[in-house]
Amino acid sequence: MTVLHTRFTELFGIEHPLMQGGMQWVARAELVAAVANAGALGTLSALTQPTPEALSTEIQRCRQLTDRPFAINLTLLPTLKPLPYAEYRAAIIEADVGIVETAGSNPQEHIDDFRRHGIKVIHKCTSVRHALKAERLGVDAVCIDGFECAGHPGEDDIPGLVLIPAVARRLSIPVIAAGGFADGAGLVAALALGAEGISMGTRFLCTEESPIHPRIKAWLVDGDERATQLVLRTQGNSMRVARNAVSQEVCAREAAGASLAELAPLVSGQRGRLVYESGDPDQGIWSAGMVQGLILDIPSCAALVTRIVAEADALIAQRLARCRRA
Repeated sequence: MTVLHTRFTELFGIEHPLMQGGMQWVARAELVAAVANAGALGTLSALTQPTPEALSTEIQRCRQLTDRPFAINLTLLPTLKPLPYAEYRAAIIEADVGIVETAGSNPQEHIDDFRRHGIKVIHKCTSVRHALKAERLGVDAVCIDGFECAGHPGEDDIPGLVLIPAVARRLSIPVIAAGGFADGAGLVAALALGAEGISMGTRFLCTEESPIHPRIKAWLVDGDERATQLVLRTQGNSMRVARNAVSQEVCAREAAGASLAELAPLVSGQRGRLVYESGDPDQGIWSAGMVQGLILDIPSCAALVTRIVAEADALIAQRLARCRRA
């Protein structure tokens, strides 16, 4: 099988320069282990688990399904109800997981503790300035999300074609590109822009092992690059979500001046969870990226990873080579 080596694969002990995003409600043991067994970096979502104790149990479940490296995503975001981040961090350290992806608010306290215990840290960013700060804080790599991404794209609206090289040229640590990636062409483009690999969320959402309702996977296959919407822009906390009845209502209420408290019942994460469980895309808001315009099937994680790497290798060896002049 084709293998592409980068600083990302070497530093984190994986076979292929591909990473699965830490998607809340979705990044559970069955998906993470399937990605890891395919030679990429699977990422378990810490906050999908209701308690730190439940996270410890899920980590053990993942280890029963794979003996390969995987990461834990710990997202630090403002919430109406404070979360016990220190306890989640302690559970990760106690489980001796070797890789953590942090995201959101200033991760300094967590980075310091993880690194004291020999854990490598990737920090997810949406801007050059935040990537530079993450490097100063001592992370081992950054994952840079372009405007196309699902979830939180930041407030600068810079697409990956500009953001990825802008970050890569300023940092000395590896950069992982995220937002809009689904195939070998995207991987080659990311490498050409200076990244050491790609992270995919929406693409892995639509795989056989993804623990969501088949109707939602079919919805993604049928959708296109226009089928998303940005909500919570008025709150300075933009989210790219699937365009549905709820997202359109949120935007309408925002335009009318609704407060966060008034919007909260509509944007509740628990309602988004119901989407994945029930198969009804209008149960709540749920993250989806523009990349769904490139998603045409529902493969296994192994088939997807193999295909992406093979496509990338063929592009490098054949198509790009034909562009050269003697």
